[in-house]
Amino acid sequence: ISTYAQMLAKQVNGDEAKSRMLEKIAKQTFRASEIVNSLLNFSRTGPTEFEDVDLNRVLRETLSLIEPQLQKTQVRVLHSFEPNLRLIRGNSSKLQQVFLNLFLNARDAMESGGVLEVKTITDAASVRVDVLDSGQGISPDLLSRIYDPFFTTKGAQKGTGLGLSITYGIVKEHGGSIVADSTPGQGTCFTLAFPLVPKTVEEPLNALRP
Repeated sequence: ISTYAQMLAKQVNGDEAKSRMLEKIAKQTFRASEIVNSLLNFSRTGPTEFEDVDLNRVLRETLSLIEPQLQKTQVRVLHSFEPNLRLIRGNSSKLQQVFLNLFLNARDAMESGGVLEVKTITDAASVRVDVLDSGQGISPDLLSRIYDPFFTTKGAQKGTGLGLSITYGIVKEHGGSIVADSTPGQGTCFTLAFPLVPKTVEEPLNALRP
């Protein structure tokens, strides 16, 4: 559809009305393609390669990736990363997708600018990541539905409603948990927890002697 629309656009060059219609067709075919790709990612059940991952590094790289967008929308970033954070078992690319979704949602919730705060901390059994924004918040009656496929609190043309569904699936694939807490008018906090990589216990040399 996209190819034929672009071919037609070349033939009606000079006809502004038809050109605008064909441009809309091309845009919506790209949008449909993005939705289909998101659905495929959401439903994909193939094996994922896991390795030891430093979540501080993943978070820094993800923030660096969208820093220009955040600056453009007057969003200030504060972060508090625990030094020498314990490692988790995971897939860096998928985890980056998780945090990218959360950061972009936070940005969209702060249309007039605000503060995005990211924290990491290790507790007894997991590494915890808090993602907080000072945006418009989510009402209690909608909070329980945010992980439903195609559900979105954004306006038309501002998302497919698959971002948090995919995020939830990836977190669960990593054996983790994700909890959202929000107050309308004050902001939202997502708390993620991932199990720690077990420490290797090294036996003393004399323990091997009879």
